[in-house]
Amino acid sequence: MRRAGLLRSTAVFSAMTFISRISGLVRDQVYAAVFGANPAMDAFLVAFRIPNFLRRLSAEGSFAMAFVPVLSEYRERRDHAAVKELVDRVAGTLLAVLLVLTAAAVLAAPWVMRVFAPGFDADGEQGRLASDMLRITFPYLLFISMASLAGGVLNSYQRFAVPALSPVLLNISMITAALALAPRMDQPVMALAWGVLAAGVLQFAFHLPSLARLGLLPRPRWGAAHEGVRRVMRLMVPTLFGSSVAQLNLLLNTVVASMLVGGSVTWLYLGDRLLEFPLGMFGVAIGAVILPHLSRRHAAADPEGYSKALDWGLRLCLMIAVPACLGLMLCAEPLVATLFQHGRFTAHDTQMARLTVVALSTALPAFLLVKVLAPAFYARQDTRTPVKAGVLAVVVNVVATVLFLALALACTEAGREAWAQGGGQVRAALKALPGAHACLALATAAAGWTNALQLWWYLRRAGVYRTEPGWGRFARQLLVASAAMVAVVVALLAIWDDWSAWHWTERAWKLALVVGPAALVYAGALWAQGIRPRHLRH
Repeated sequence: MRRAGLLRSTAVFSAMTFISRISGLVRDQVYAAVFGANPAMDAFLVAFRIPNFLRRLSAEGSFAMAFVPVLSEYRERRDHAAVKELVDRVAGTLLAVLLVLTAAAVLAAPWVMRVFAPGFDADGEQGRLASDMLRITFPYLLFISMASLAGGVLNSYQRFAVPALSPVLLNISMITAALALAPRMDQPVMALAWGVLAAGVLQFAFHLPSLARLGLLPRPRWGAAHEGVRRVMRLMVPTLFGSSVAQLNLLLNTVVASMLVGGSVTWLYLGDRLLEFPLGMFGVAIGAVILPHLSRRHAAADPEGYSKALDWGLRLCLMIAVPACLGLMLCAEPLVATLFQHGRFTAHDTQMARLTVVALSTALPAFLLVKVLAPAFYARQDTRTPVKAGVLAVVVNVVATVLFLALALACTEAGREAWAQGGGQVRAALKALPGAHACLALATAAAGWTNALQLWWYLRRAGVYRTEPGWGRFARQLLVASAAMVAVVVALLAIWDDWSAWHWTERAWKLALVVGPAALVYAGALWAQGIRPRHLRH
């Protein structure tokens, strides 16, 4: 596939993902308005984050990174019958493992929740509610992982629309559960758990007609002895860690956030969701499109094509990530207030979620770059290097979390008051420290940059990536265009400063008047410096 084809495929994936992300924003708006930020909502988010974290391993991380290169090699070198058998054997093996894992998690839900949310009182209402919801949400992992298998097959055949559009079904299911089912339940937030389970079934079923048209509808069979399955397993085990560092860091932050003031998990979640918009729109799209291409270039022994495709992906990521990073940091309060401050979500919640957005945005370029850098290793079936980078990134996250929280307690007036209020007890002090969740977001950002820079350095050191000419000029063009955009945003935000005081309709049109001109100025500045659409293809 030529790079023009890569751009078209990325555009198709991004267009479908755009629909998904818009519906996801609507879903999160419904969450905020109907349930607000409170202990019950925190309990649901933890109960959903556990299977959702494992989904990220399969849908966007470990399983996809291991399965797609092997499937691409089978397509290049073997016949359709061999490809079909590989799909059948992988499906059967994955299904068996997931059935055992799901049964264990459902039976041990209270103990699982004690591990992932130690700040919840296990015998209190929040702890019991979280355990009950985990029993309902965890089977989602089984269905969505099988959908991910189907999506990996479709992506390998350049059928990107169905996998990219599939998350819309999750959002529709959750919105329906919140608006239609929640008012009819004694514990309204429990409706969201049932919405998650229904979404998993719908997403799996959505992929089946497309697989049938390819003649690859799986007939699951146990395949632990199959050569292709064994290769996928060998590649997958180390990538369980290496491909999902950002998600692992977020999960660790959820553990700590459960020990903070009520609402912290929700504030972190909503801030992360705003970053997921550019990450899902572009990062996941570029990563999903470039992995099969890099795998084929490696299988065809084409190192020059491999390096050029990687260079293209890095430039495209930076062209998107730099303005998105600056825009999110500057517009954090307007965005959170406009999107979420309705119903039970208060102005205080807006300020708390704003802190998350600002902190996480500092690492948005790193998160996007990893979406290209990690597939560069997995396409070469190198799973060890990302693990080494991931280990250090997680260590940085843990150390930075402890350091930032300690500094907040020791070096700020609010921290010293919280320490006194907690009677010198760390957990009690953290429960009383306002804004402590922002320390967790900053630690995640530090880990993200650690991971991205390591992956880039390893590729350069191995000699498999060589920069194409023109990076100096590209950096200058990007800097000038970003500075022009920032000037516009700062000037417009100076006119409007109190976003919480307005009705949401007024917030919406004012936000549009900030974002729209800023985006036009950024694009115009790139155009004025000579960047044209053809430069994104070559």
